[in-house]
Amino acid sequence: MSAPFDLTDDSVVVVIGTGAGGGVLANELAQKGVSVVALEAGGRYLPEDYINDEWESFGQLAWADPRTTSGDWRVSKDFSGLPAWIVKAVGGTTTHWAGASLRFQDHEWKAHSTYGDVEGANLLDWPIDPREMDDYYTRAENKLGVTRTGGRAGLPGNNNFKVFEKGARELGYKAVHTGRMAINSADYDERPACQQTGFCFQGCKWGAKWSTAYTDIPRGEATGNLEVRERCHVLRIEHNEAGKVTGVIYADADGNQQEQKMRVACVAGNSIESPRLLLNSASPMFPDGLANSSGQVGRNYMRHVTGSVYAVFDQPVRMWRGTTMAGIIQDEAVHDPSRGFVGGYELETLALGLPFMAAFLDPGAWGRELTTALDHYENMAGMWIVGEDMPQETNRITLNTDVTDQHGLPVANVHFDDHPNDVAMRDHAYSQGKAVYEAVGATRVFPTPPYPSTHNLGTNRMSSNPRDGVVNTYGQSHDLGNLFISDGSQFTTGAAENPTLTIVALAIRQAEYIAAELGRQNL
Repeated sequence: MSAPFDLTDDSVVVVIGTGAGGGVLANELAQKGVSVVALEAGGRYLPEDYINDEWESFGQLAWADPRTTSGDWRVSKDFSGLPAWIVKAVGGTTTHWAGASLRFQDHEWKAHSTYGDVEGANLLDWPIDPREMDDYYTRAENKLGVTRTGGRAGLPGNNNFKVFEKGARELGYKAVHTGRMAINSADYDERPACQQTGFCFQGCKWGAKWSTAYTDIPRGEATGNLEVRERCHVLRIEHNEAGKVTGVIYADADGNQQEQKMRVACVAGNSIESPRLLLNSASPMFPDGLANSSGQVGRNYMRHVTGSVYAVFDQPVRMWRGTTMAGIIQDEAVHDPSRGFVGGYELETLALGLPFMAAFLDPGAWGRELTTALDHYENMAGMWIVGEDMPQETNRITLNTDVTDQHGLPVANVHFDDHPNDVAMRDHAYSQGKAVYEAVGATRVFPTPPYPSTHNLGTNRMSSNPRDGVVNTYGQSHDLGNLFISDGSQFTTGAAENPTLTIVALAIRQAEYIAAELGRQNL
């Protein structure tokens, strides 16, 4: 384990957050000999601590600090204080994620060039050439042990997948398999194979699913170059008159305020907390928030077009047995505007336990329609929609000064309105999802509204021109050279794919850049 770094040590890189972006970045830098202090707002839980009970696990892991919502999205009505279902713990949401690890398609890096001007959308091309990402994607897949890549076998299909696959084939879908998953199908990288326990969202008790909590974080610590401070909630980032960030103020586990000096700051707190931190760090030099000369901090919030389809059959399916999500139909992930929308979507198997099914199937519903559905839980199969939503300037994270958190700071308000393209895509996905199940004899099919977001994207987006975004191609602030964004908030557009693999690939790339710039004395 590394010795602690001094609070006055201004040679360290401070990484805020330890999830897919921050946890990987901290380890990659530590492996290169860079001194890193990682500040994590949550506690540390390892596989032996995870709880195979949905509500109790939620209490252990979820980010439940107060937030508010607005906009026309269904979540703002059903889950007004919980717009996002993310984790507050060492490892971040890599503890809770399902494991789906998909590369962006080439056209998705260049959404504006591909889709053209979409009315009401703030589309922009990523300042990255798709070919530049090939090697980083391969390295990310090898780090995560992604199935169906690098010669690793796919996971076995459970009953939920078998129903899904049969229906997909009946409809003529071709790209159907158990997915590219960061869940071991065989022992790999000192982690065992998946035991098909079925509580993937509650933290993998076997460690078969990749999480920074028990891979990158301990490996970074073993170098002696990484110190992780848990239960340390960053309140604001300080800077000097030269426009360089100099330190972070955080509340430690006892609630006392500390300041860690630093050479570089990397913000990886998810697309809600990262812009909130920048906005809460406003100063006379940056009156609208740190790194916000463009006015784009907090804007262009994306959460993916989501929703679920569940179906009841006359025979038991027992969808909860086996991997929570290991099945995908990729045929609709293409860009085909003849369907009535730009961009595409994936359909992925999903099983929720009975407690969450009662909460999420039709929030607020009551009576026979709901209870008879739950009565048939054993005979149910389920899938989830994930598609590319349109960035909109008005979908944004702002500070709600009427509500404060436990540290007295304004909380994030998450405002989201569906774009017409999002609605058209969701409706198309609902009808295709229903058709998949009807093709294999479903007796009842019900689309369910979107859940609290886990794929929070945008809000500090990459742009080649500083006026269009917050960071450059390496996640480096356009305004402050030694401030980086290292999570999904740097996404320019969302693509149809689950974002974690891309967040990891970008973190590997960013670590190379930061280490090289430190070596050149440029930071």
